[in-house]
Amino acid sequence: MKVRPSALIWRQNANQTEVLLMRYCYGDQDVFALPGGNPDRGEILPETIVREIQEELGVSVEVGEMVLAGEMLLTQRNDDVLHVVFAARNLQGDPALNPAETTALELVWKPISDLASLNMYPNIGAKILPWFTSATYLGYVGRIEQQYFG
Repeated sequence: MKVRPSALIWRQNANQTEVLLMRYCYGDQDVFALPGGNPDRGEILPETIVREIQEELGVSVEVGEMVLAGEMLLTQRNDDVLHVVFAARNLQGDPALNPAETTALELVWKPISDLASLNMYPNIGAKILPWFTSATYLGYVGRIEQQYFG
């Protein structure tokens, strides 16, 4: 099983909270993901997030508390993943995609009210919504049901 840490980065804009997402296109479908990536050998998860965000978006963040963890079991592809989402604060700089480091097509700020209806990888949009009202660790969410993108 792989481990993939990601960052929940948000901002207040026009009286609504927005989350920074990376937009990809898989099988003619838009798919949105929180910024993050795969750990290098000897790297702890918060270090991975800081490195990946610097490489892919050209900005820095401070990694805070873990928001949630959940497993995605994709038996048809044999690449099970434990997703771990951390709160990321104190965004320094204006995020911009570095095409040498990511296959994402664009960065988008989406209102948290849209998260449950977005096609996300992993499929955690609805699961992270309660964090914005409670700001407490949501814990282990178990299996994350995910649509396969061909």
